Amino acid sequence: RMWLSVWKFNTLLYWLVVFITHLNPNKIHTELVLVLCPSFFLSRRTGLYSVQSRPKNASGKPPHHCCNSRDSLDELFMDEYWTEVENITLSGEGKGDAEPQDVVQLKLPDEGEQEKAWLTEAGLAPLFDESASDPEDMMGLLFTLTRTQAAAVEKRFETIRKRSKQHHIPDVRDIFKLPGTLESKVSLPHVLLTRTNLVVGQGNGAGPSEQSVSEPETDINLELSFSDQALSYKEDSKTSSEALTDTDDTLPNFKLSRDKTGLTKMGDLSPQDMKKVHRLVLIEMTALFDTAGIDLKAHKAVKLKVKESGLFGVPLATLLEQDQRRQPGTKVPIILQRLIFHIEEEGLDTEWLLRIPGSATRVKAVHVELEGKFYEGLFSWESLKQHDAASLLKLFIRELPHPLLTVEYLIAFMAVLKLPTKTQQLQALNLVVLLLPESSRDVLKALMEFLQRVIDHKEQNKMTLNNVAVVMAPNIFMFKGFRNKISMQQELSMATETANIVRLLIRYQNLLWTIPKFIMNQVRKQNTENQKKISKERAMRKLLKKIAYDREKPEKQKKPPSEVRADSSSQGFIRVQAPQFSKVSMAVQLTEELQAFDVLSHFLSQKSSVSVKREDLCLYEIGGNIKERCLDEDTYMKDLLELNPSAKWVIKWVIQRWDTHTLPAMS
Repeated sequence: RMWLSVWKFNTLLYWLVVFITHLNPNKIHTELVLVLCPSFFLSRRTGLYSVQSRPKNASGKPPHHCCNSRDSLDELFMDEYWTEVENITLSGEGKGDAEPQDVVQLKLPDEGEQEKAWLTEAGLAPLFDESASDPEDMMGLLFTLTRTQAAAVEKRFETIRKRSKQHHIPDVRDIFKLPGTLESKVSLPHVLLTRTNLVVGQGNGAGPSEQSVSEPETDINLELSFSDQALSYKEDSKTSSEALTDTDDTLPNFKLSRDKTGLTKMGDLSPQDMKKVHRLVLIEMTALFDTAGIDLKAHKAVKLKVKESGLFGVPLATLLEQDQRRQPGTKVPIILQRLIFHIEEEGLDTEWLLRIPGSATRVKAVHVELEGKFYEGLFSWESLKQHDAASLLKLFIRELPHPLLTVEYLIAFMAVLKLPTKTQQLQALNLVVLLLPESSRDVLKALMEFLQRVIDHKEQNKMTLNNVAVVMAPNIFMFKGFRNKISMQQELSMATETANIVRLLIRYQNLLWTIPKFIMNQVRKQNTENQKKISKERAMRKLLKKIAYDREKPEKQKKPPSEVRADSSSQGFIRVQAPQFSKVSMAVQLTEELQAFDVLSHFLSQKSSVSVKREDLCLYEIGGNIKERCLDEDTYMKDLLELNPSAKWVIKWVIQRWDTHTLPAMS
C-alpha cells in the first residue's frame, strides 16, 4: 500500500512536469523532474533504474478500475509486470557473456515494397511480376475470395501500380488472358469485387448483407468471413446510437459452435492445404484490419549471426532439427518439454510459481550446466528447484534469437486490441496465431497449455490468469534488443496491452488453434478450381486412349450395366481402409448419426489383434476437394460425404503431440 501511494503521488507529479514542459518547453530541464519526482525513477532493490530499464508501476494511461471479479488488469496486477521487468534487468542477461550475440534488428520496408512482399506471401506475385510462377494456382485463389478479401488485394495492387511510374506493370489480362466477360478494361481485383461473395454464404446460403449482426457477442461464427462480419457490424453501427467502443476488459465465455462436418485444428491438414490456408488467412487478417481502418506496417528481421548448436539462444528451427535427430517427430524442443515436465512433476502447488524468480546465481550456473550435460543425460534434475526451473523456462523464451511471435507478426499481435469488439479481437488473434510458422505455433501452444495447468492450481499457487499474464508478457514480447528500440512512453503503453494479449492467448487457446470453416470452404473451392484444368486434360488423354483402343479392338464390348460396380455410399454404407493395419476394406453402415468416433470404434471391435489405443487413431478424409484431413471425432460422416462426395476414408495411426508421458530418456 505504501508503494502504491508513493506511485500515485509521483505519477501526479510526473504528469505535472509533462504539462509544464508542454507550456514552456525551452525552460524545463531534467533536473526539475528529479527534484519533483525523485522516487519515481527509483528501484526498490537497486535504488536507480538503468537507461534501458523502465519505471516500475508507471502507466501512460489512467489506472484501470478495479473489478470485483479480479478479471480485469488493474494497477495492482500491473505492478507485477514491472516487477518482472526489473527481475529481467537485474538478472544481468547479456552482460559479461563470453560470446555476446547479435540482437534482432528491425527494418520497416519501403512503401510499395511492403505491398509486394504481402502479395508474394499471399501467393499473388503474378499480379505484378510476369516471371512469377503458378499463375493457374493464383487464379484458383482469386476466385475463392470474399468481397472484403478482394478489396484488401485490390488496395495493395493499386498501391504498387500508383508507385510504379518508372516502369510498366503488365496488365493482368495479358498475363492470364481472361476469357469472355473478364476481358473488359478493368483490373483483376476489381473484377473479383463484382464476382466474389461465393464462399461467405456457404453452409447457410446467406451473404454478408443477409447475416444478422444481433447475435450475442459470446457466439463465435466460423462459417462467415470475419472481415465480412466486421463490415456488417460497422455498417449496422452507422445507423445505431451505440458507440463502437468496448471499455469492459473482462473476458466473456465465448462459445465455439460445433460443425457437423467437423472442426479442423492445426496439424490436421496436409502441407499442400496448409500452404493455401496460410495465404487465405493472411488475406483475411489484412481485410479484417482494413475494415476497421487499422494500417499494419509489418517489420522485417535483418539477418543476424546466431548460435548453431546448444539449448538457449538457438533458433527454433535449428533446435528442432537437432532434437529430431534424437527423437523423430519432435514438435516442441526437448529442453522446453523437460523443463515443463520437471515443474509439473515437482508439483504446481508452489506459491507464486512463475512470479518469484529463482536465485540469479543458481539459474546462471544451471544454465551453463544444462548446455554441457543435457543431451548426454548427465544433468541432475533432482537438485533443480521449482522457482529456478520456472526462471529457466522464461529465460529460454526470452533468449530465442528471433521472438516467439516473430518479428513479422509482432505488430499484428499488438494491433489486435485496437479492434472495436472482443469478438473481432478474438477473431483477429485466431488469424494471427494461424499465420505463425509451425515451430513457433507449436511452442506457443505447448507454453499456453502449460500456463493453463498452472492456473488450474491457482487456489494453491496463487497464480491466477491475470498473475500469469502480467508475469509472462515481458518474457514473450520483449525479445533481445527490443527495449533498446522503443521509448519509455511506448513501453508504458505496451505493458497493459501485451498482458491483455497473453490473457487472450491463455483463456481462448481451444479456439485460437482452430481453422475457421469459411477458410476450409475456400480451400476446398480452390482445390476444385485448380482441378478443373487437370480434369479436362485427363479427360482429353482418356478420350484419345479410348479412340486408339477402339480402333485396335473394335469388337471389344462395354460391360453390361449389371456388372458396373455401384458407388458404396449410394447403397447406404461407406468403405474404410486401414493399410497400416493390413485392413484392405471395411464396410460401415451410413446413418444420420454416424460419427468418425463410431467408425474408429467399429474398426477396433473388428480388429481385436491391433494393440493401439483409440486416441492414437485418426480417420482421414483423403481426395476430392481436400488433399488430406484428420477428422474430428465428432464429425458426422453423412454431412461430410455430402460436402466431399469423392473422398476416400482411411484409418491411420498418428503420432500424438508431446505430453509428459512421452519424453525422451534424458534424465
